[in-house]
Amino acid sequence: MTERRDPRVLADAVQEAVLGTPGVAFLRPGIAELLRTVTPLTTRSSAVRVTRDKAAARWHAEIHVVLRGGHRAVDVTREVRAAVTGTLMRMTGESKPPRVSVTVTGRV
Repeated sequence: MTERRDPRVLADAVQEAVLGTPGVAFLRPGIAELLRTVTPLTTRSSAVRVTRDKAAARWHAEIHVVLRGGHRAVDVTREVRAAVTGTLMRMTGESKPPRVSVTVTGRV
């Protein structure tokens, strides 16, 4: 598997794309992030998962975000979906768009 198709590398790129989207406050912290000590062991969040759907022959990204107040959830999720789709298509070189699931878990 090439590095550009490694799910961990793709998840890191997707995480950066999501955090750069206006209206996203942060990624939903998972139990590992909540229990982690002051010095993090990794910068990867459990709120971003990228897998290969072999049956559909395309990538699947699951993202859990917390939004900033003053932004409509529908607008932010559309922007996140577009950013993730563009990132995955660019990195994998595939013409078939990935399936992207965005879940809003809170608002600050």
